Amino acid sequence: MSAMTATTFDAPTTTAGLTRQDRCDRCGAQAFVKATIHTADDMELLFCGHHFRAHELKLVAAGATIQDERHRIDEHSPES
Repeated sequence: MSAMTATTFDAPTTTAGLTRQDRCDRCGAQAFVKATIHTADDMELLFCGHHFRAHELKLVAAGATIQDERHRIDEHSPES
C-alpha cells in the first residue's frame, strides 16, 4: 500500500506567483502557500506560513497540489 503524497513546487513560470494582496483564508495575513484540492471545481485555499504548517498533513492526505512560496517570507523589498 502506498502513501498519498502532495505535489509541491516553487512557483514555476507557468503558475502566477502569490502577491502581497493574497491573504490567508484563516487569519488574513499575507499568504505564502496556495493549496489546490482537486475536486469537481478545484478548490483553492491560501495560507500564511503558520496556518499552512497547521494544516499541511491533512492537505497532503487529501492529495492537494501545493504552491509553496514560504522562502519569500524573509524577503525585503523597497516600499513603492
